[in-house]
Amino acid sequence: MRKVLLFQWIIIAALLFSCTSNNDDGAPVFPEGSTESVNVWVQDSMRRYYYWADQMPAKPDYHLPVKDFFKSLLSSQDRFSFVVNTEDPSSYPRSIRNMYGFDYTVIQLTNGEVVTVIKLVLKNSPAFNAGLERGMIITKINGKVITAANAESITSSMKEQTVIDLKVGYWKNNTVADEKDITVYYGYSSEQPLLSRIFDKNGKKTGYLYIYDFPDGMTSALNQKFAEFKAAGVQDLILDLRYNYGGSVSSAAALCSLIPSGISVSSPFIIFKGNKNGGEVKRTFAQQIAYDPKSLDFNTLRANAMGLSKVHVLTSNSTASAAEIVINNLKPYLQVIQIGEVTLGKDMAGFIVEDKRKPRKISWQIHPVIYKVFNANGTGEYSKGISPQTNVNEYIELPLRPLGDPDETLISSALTNVYLKSANVQGPQHQVKILYQSDVPGVEGNIW
Repeated sequence: MRKVLLFQWIIIAALLFSCTSNNDDGAPVFPEGSTESVNVWVQDSMRRYYYWADQMPAKPDYHLPVKDFFKSLLSSQDRFSFVVNTEDPSSYPRSIRNMYGFDYTVIQLTNGEVVTVIKLVLKNSPAFNAGLERGMIITKINGKVITAANAESITSSMKEQTVIDLKVGYWKNNTVADEKDITVYYGYSSEQPLLSRIFDKNGKKTGYLYIYDFPDGMTSALNQKFAEFKAAGVQDLILDLRYNYGGSVSSAAALCSLIPSGISVSSPFIIFKGNKNGGEVKRTFAQQIAYDPKSLDFNTLRANAMGLSKVHVLTSNSTASAAEIVINNLKPYLQVIQIGEVTLGKDMAGFIVEDKRKPRKISWQIHPVIYKVFNANGTGEYSKGISPQTNVNEYIELPLRPLGDPDETLISSALTNVYLKSANVQGPQHQVKILYQSDVPGVEGNIW
């Protein structure tokens, strides 16, 4: 009898410790500031905003650490939602690009040799300041030779460090030459500038614009570039979005407003489809642009619009989110000729969900998928990526040339396309196999 009473008291004590009461919706109430109370807030927020809210578990384990609890709520279809603690820098997603300012790809050449190529170096980043350049070959990272088998584990280990040692060289005569050691420290990368060029052949001018990402407040810079194109008499446009993770949908809408002919202030741009709470939201170009308080207005942008009937867009597996919206949402208004590789496949959008109380009581911040996105014709559902009409592997010719160089593989293919007036021109294709890319795994936190 004494054992039975003791067991009953243990159960009662456990219940008193774990919760004090229940909300109207059945969710338990825990002491303010506890992990469990944060988890209830996470659950309530996700029930309200999350695209797959109807798939969330009815009885999650509130005693899990917040990150683990959050993951337990996610749909198996969700590759992108994440949560961070704003008071704990270690909780933020890490990538080679946002830590050191560069990215690389491991490829296998036709002779079977495995080579690691630096494909991107951000301007004024730690990597840039250390002397890394696009096209360099990495032969060792922290003393280890890179192979297809260890590339992912090496990348993971780099994210846990604040300094990395690289041995790099240049590709010359089908081998690595002039090797040297470079040390790169963890640090900040400044905002990336737009890169533009004007190519002229037989009196026909083609504008080239490389866009690294879509931050808020970029419309003035976009407007200036298109004013330059228009003043120069540019007749065709190549958009280079190959490494663009996305960003602001408003900035993407601003870019799109500068390209086609025949759109007005009332022309539809995007459809957002959410859960039963979010419903369906339709916005015109003008409405979406205006969501950025720093943006120029639609009519100001249209004064420098090129009025094109087609546009060439360069893509890779790293083209995502707002960059994919540019591709998909221009299609109702002009011919989009996509060259490169299939995009990442983030046909979704979201916004930050956080505690707005003053003073704030919860330091966690949720970045959930809230909407699926569609163009003016209602076309979307590209979670497997948007496939190009012209498949071109940018690694078919080494060394990689600088972005903006007319002889660079993807740009050259687009220029051939422009001047031959064909949407089916294939670049020279060799059996170069992509084995690993440092920026494709773990892209959460980079593509909103």
